[in-house]
Amino acid sequence: MRIVLADDHALFRDGLGSLVGAWGHEVVGLAADGAEAVDLVERLRPDLVLMDVRMPGMSGLEATRLIAHDRPEIAIVMLTVSENEDDLFAAIKAGARGYLLKNLEAPQLRSMIEAVGRGEAAITPATAARIMSELARPAAATDAGPDRLTEREIEVLELVTAGLRNKEIAARLGISENTAKFHLRNILEKLHAESRTELAARAVREGLIREGRVPGD
Repeated sequence: MRIVLADDHALFRDGLGSLVGAWGHEVVGLAADGAEAVDLVERLRPDLVLMDVRMPGMSGLEATRLIAHDRPEIAIVMLTVSENEDDLFAAIKAGARGYLLKNLEAPQLRSMIEAVGRGEAAITPATAARIMSELARPAAATDAGPDRLTEREIEVLELVTAGLRNKEIAARLGISENTAKFHLRNILEKLHAESRTELAARAVREGLIREGRVPGD
């Protein structure tokens, strides 16, 4: 396969390139950040991108969203030190076809790359178990949604759903704008949402807000 490697650590990137090349693949590009990865993919059209999650400037997650949207035929596999579930699920939502940790043994990484070449996902059994555990919870999570949020977070969610921005939410609730941003960030993380629009849609669909009530009125 023709592969682009995106990682901000040069030694790791170069070492991985040598390893992947020894397995018979062609490393056609090396990127130090997400923006460079997007540019290389557009110019070189590789079969696979091995992408770090956290890089300076444009992150690997943002680069994955752009590439998956514009070039869905190109496989992207995250190769990272992050075991954070938010990163895992954000990567999957962004369009990644795999999520691997850098502590993998070389034979296992080789096996995963070959799986991608066959059109399969590059996910270890441990990561698959985490995904299945999360997917098994939707019904219960929907019923218990409001209980997972604090009273203040529910108020912020109701105002977001009503279309208010952070400054307006802060004024309505008598809190600082930074505090409003803090609550919104917590809500996005708890509900695994990526934007205010997705958050508002889920709030209405899953009954996470008290219908017809706008805090502060």
